[in-house]
Amino acid sequence: MRKLCTLLLLLAAAVAAHAQAFTPAEIARWRHQAQRVTIVRDTWGVPHITGKTDADAVFGLLYAQCEDDFARVEDNYLTALGRQAEVRGEAALYEDLRQRLFLDSTRAVQIYARSPRWMKDLLHAFADGTNYYLATHPAVRPRLLHRFQPWMPLLFSEGSIGGNVSVVPVERLKAFYSQQKGTSYQPPRPAELRLAFEKGEDEPTGSNGFAIGPSKSASGHPLLLINPHTSFYFRSEVQLTSAAGLNAYGAVTWGQFFIYQGFNATCGWMHTSSQADSMDEYLETVSQQDGKFFYQYEGQQVPLPTDTLSLVYLKDGQRQRRRFTTYRTPHGPVVGKVGEKWLTVKMMDMPLEALEQSYLRTKAHDYASFQQVMRLNGNASNNTVFADASGTIAYWHGNFMPRRPAGYDYAQPVDGSTEATEWQGLHKVEELVQVKNPASGFIQNCNSTPFTVSGGGSSPDKKQYPAYMAPDAENYRGINAVRVLSRKKAFTLDTLIAAADDPHLAGFEQLLPSLLRDCQLLLDEPGGSLPPGVEAALPILRAWNLNYSQASVAQTLAIYWAERIQRLARPRVPAGQPMDYISFTTFVIEHTTPDEKATALSETIAELKRDFGKWQVPWGEVNRYQRLTGKIDETFDDQQPSRPVAFTSSAWGSLAAFGAHTWPGTKKRYGYVGNSFVAVVEFGPRVVARSVVTGGQASRPDSPHFTDQAPLYCAGQFKDVWFYPEDVAKHVERQYRPGE
Repeated sequence: MRKLCTLLLLLAAAVAAHAQAFTPAEIARWRHQAQRVTIVRDTWGVPHITGKTDADAVFGLLYAQCEDDFARVEDNYLTALGRQAEVRGEAALYEDLRQRLFLDSTRAVQIYARSPRWMKDLLHAFADGTNYYLATHPAVRPRLLHRFQPWMPLLFSEGSIGGNVSVVPVERLKAFYSQQKGTSYQPPRPAELRLAFEKGEDEPTGSNGFAIGPSKSASGHPLLLINPHTSFYFRSEVQLTSAAGLNAYGAVTWGQFFIYQGFNATCGWMHTSSQADSMDEYLETVSQQDGKFFYQYEGQQVPLPTDTLSLVYLKDGQRQRRRFTTYRTPHGPVVGKVGEKWLTVKMMDMPLEALEQSYLRTKAHDYASFQQVMRLNGNASNNTVFADASGTIAYWHGNFMPRRPAGYDYAQPVDGSTEATEWQGLHKVEELVQVKNPASGFIQNCNSTPFTVSGGGSSPDKKQYPAYMAPDAENYRGINAVRVLSRKKAFTLDTLIAAADDPHLAGFEQLLPSLLRDCQLLLDEPGGSLPPGVEAALPILRAWNLNYSQASVAQTLAIYWAERIQRLARPRVPAGQPMDYISFTTFVIEHTTPDEKATALSETIAELKRDFGKWQVPWGEVNRYQRLTGKIDETFDDQQPSRPVAFTSSAWGSLAAFGAHTWPGTKKRYGYVGNSFVAVVEFGPRVVARSVVTGGQASRPDSPHFTDQAPLYCAGQFKDVWFYPEDVAKHVERQYRPGE
């Protein structure tokens, strides 16, 4: 038996080695290119990568990314390729189908073939840097992708892994292509903007971006806050430079070769997820004749194009295959059914332009050059907050924006059988909702409406724009951001950090008084009383200043209670009634009784007693940061060390976001989404910046950079950014070339 096991292990190793094999000529070429690349790891483990050309820098970037977290690099491309089911199993099958309906490898290869030479150089550098890492690290065992190809980034051209495709509801797609009974209509909704009332345990994520103009800066130099809210460890911190003029610092998504949110020597950019309507759904009238499908258009019956997609998935350790007959009209693929109508989706389909824009913006040097790059119209999912060294601050709400004919509600599916609903080209960048150098001296966006982006009197006028350009609602972070940025006259980097960490939780400004008022109503009734424990808790809640704090017992009571009362109210929301954070709070207040509010608080007290032995539990005791394994799916353990965190879910208006909940086997709540890479930048004669990331740069628990930034992160503190070579040289931990 031992010999058989040994033989099987040797065979498995041989198969893996064969799949990962690279020719001597390839390795020699990569080794030669590596000699033109230098990687300097500073004392925080942040890689500062320098190449002779931009392609050399990209080669080094991908090599360094793989060093820090190859698993996440591979995972992002499994998603982009529509091949997650091959490692995750059948549960991922329809996510893969969704991905492949919109863009597949065959088309990516075609787009690669017509890419300009400079882009091909970068695409080859991406593949070569990743493959050179695998060639020099034979112990690394990819789950599926043993060789990376230069066309792959064309499937993954924006910084958010899901891109626009992720807004298509998987359950609706599954119902159609598995021929299940049709589901009720599910509107598309940005995956990064899940609202708290939709799924009780899903943290609403997004981002915050602040820009401070010279008039509100103590130094007279513009300031920028870069504060994406993502799943933890979704991006890493890097600096990318070349002798050809590249010099960008910031957050890069694993597997991509551009700085997604960051800055260079003269300007910076921050993307926040947008609900600007960049896609439309069409109702198609489909009929069947002699076994063939036709769709109706302008009174004609047009043959419905079909295709066959063959998807592989893992089941019981075996590779299975399922074939789907898919359909599309000129609007896009069929993704579901509404009544008897088939539903298609039309969205941005410009992978090359999107990738060009993502890269070229990092080489912009001022407002004019940045806006020129935006004219590629290749960004369909983001707003942009901008600042440059000349003193300009600016904001654009969305980028890829179809021009629609008037008279239709594009928030709902429109008739696909008539040319009257067709897009009429794209809006020019100058036509987007935007602001430049507002009189208020500040810009903020927290995934909220652009019509309060610079406070009252300085923000864009809603009446001047089509409704589809900015359907975004206000949220509690946006309210708090305007308050914080309006009240201070002169910001420094330190006070901008303090603003980004402002502890006020605006989400309780109405919610908590409603609880206190209703409890008093119950007490004022003849013979009135309150459920067990409530009367003792009320003074603590009355005294709370609505600020988060590790020591706050009131915060623990309020958040546990609010989550409970929201769960009670959520099923009462009428089907199809639109809700945002603020309107849902009003709904909760109005559609729960005083008895229900008081009972929910009593149940909260009982829950805390059960789990922690007392109900007077400071927030920092239950809200924790922990990183144990570095795996994509982290595990948590109450018996292992963890750190207290004061800030909380952005659903309550916490500008610094920390989404946390209990996990299997835990009573404490552990964070998994929220603040990730965070930076503040001042654009003077020399850039001055500070930053922090969630935990640390490396994904290996044995690395000194696994959690070395956790003390800063949990306390809302930042480290200095070393941007210039002379500063980096003073803080070198290791200097090497790829492969060494």
